[in-house]
Amino acid sequence: MRININADIGESFGHYQIGNDSVIMAGIGSANIACGMHAGDPTIMTETVRLAIENGVSIGAHPGFNDLWGFGRRQIRMRAIDLQHLVTYQIGALMALAGAQGARVTHVKPHGALNNMAHTQDDVALAIARGIKAADAELIFVANANSAMTRAGESVGLKVANEAYIDRRYDETGYMLSRERDDAVIHDPQEAAEQVVRFLEEGALISTTGKRVKAEIHTFCLHGDEPTAGVVLDAVRKRLAAASIEVVTLPELFG
Repeated sequence: MRININADIGESFGHYQIGNDSVIMAGIGSANIACGMHAGDPTIMTETVRLAIENGVSIGAHPGFNDLWGFGRRQIRMRAIDLQHLVTYQIGALMALAGAQGARVTHVKPHGALNNMAHTQDDVALAIARGIKAADAELIFVANANSAMTRAGESVGLKVANEAYIDRRYDETGYMLSRERDDAVIHDPQEAAEQVVRFLEEGALISTTGKRVKAEIHTFCLHGDEPTAGVVLDAVRKRLAAASIEVVTLPELFG
């Protein structure tokens, strides 16, 4: 079996350091690089692209709302066409910086509140899908499994990578628990590793109550801004290796 692990990364800004990108980059297959709206800046983006190249990691754009103060985790209501352009704009910025390093952007993963809204709201999901296609129709849309994003991506002809989370717990609908809950994030490395293997073995998202929601999963996401990200990733990689599951880039998975 082959699987992808992606991480939200490059989320520092100016003099403010968030996450341990060098440690995380060494253990993932694909990087979702913040594009300057919720986090990141041109220098951070360039440095993160270089780090991805050095580690053989495929490069993806991680667009979010224009919300540095709230780290993109606050909902912003926008016209669909404005949101579409905002997504294309952020992808284009990363494409230019990656191209200057001889690299290319191969996937897109929405961030934070934008991702949450697009999970259930068809108009938001479709705006994102159209924004991605406008930038490059060959980009892979990384979308929450069983979400409106999956349907939107397929409807406009994009390749869609169905995603689950290494470090988030799920409710009975197959959606992540709200971050307002104290138990929303998994910090224990062994619990995270167990969740990944169970999801793959059972072909389902498993809620905190044990309910199984059938799902085809191509990629697992790790939040790079979590202090426990490095040790969680290490535990997951060891469990996958023990199960003879290979971690590859998204282009390799869809090639």
